[in-house]
Amino acid sequence: MTSKIRFIVAGFAFPLLIYALERGRLDFAALFAAIIMYMVWSHFKEGSVFLATQAFQNGDLPKAKALLKQIKNPDRLRKGRRSYYEFIMANLAMKEGDLDKAEYHFQFASRLPWRNDQQKGMILISLANINLMKKRYDRVERYLEVAGKLKLTQKQQSIFQKIEKELIKHL
Repeated sequence: MTSKIRFIVAGFAFPLLIYALERGRLDFAALFAAIIMYMVWSHFKEGSVFLATQAFQNGDLPKAKALLKQIKNPDRLRKGRRSYYEFIMANLAMKEGDLDKAEYHFQFASRLPWRNDQQKGMILISLANINLMKKRYDRVERYLEVAGKLKLTQKQQSIFQKIEKELIKHL
């Protein structure tokens, strides 16, 4: 849900809250107050990360970037959302060719909780790839070492092996 939609929902709920209080309907007042509080909470803790994730997965990168720009302070996002925020920001930076920014966001994402090894593995493989492009082979080795301990998908294994072969050429 975007911030605009959240404010519209809260804007509709507020007059209903006032009306319910005036009529002495505390049950409805509590419901409308809860809706308003959830809209405020979700604005800060959820942001528009879910919509940005969907846009990113559908290949609509400008929309994903615009949705992430709506988040004024990513530090307020809950950890589960922050990890996706950083992952998408890193991938957008990679698409733009800004390796330093991509590395920053991937490193940040690597420190956040992920649901499974495949998600964490993709972050580490991306970091290894960035450092391979930057010719920092010692870091590539370390990222591959950690990623190698994770349960990776077949596609990730393939990318992992390609990076490993490139690394061997340069050592």
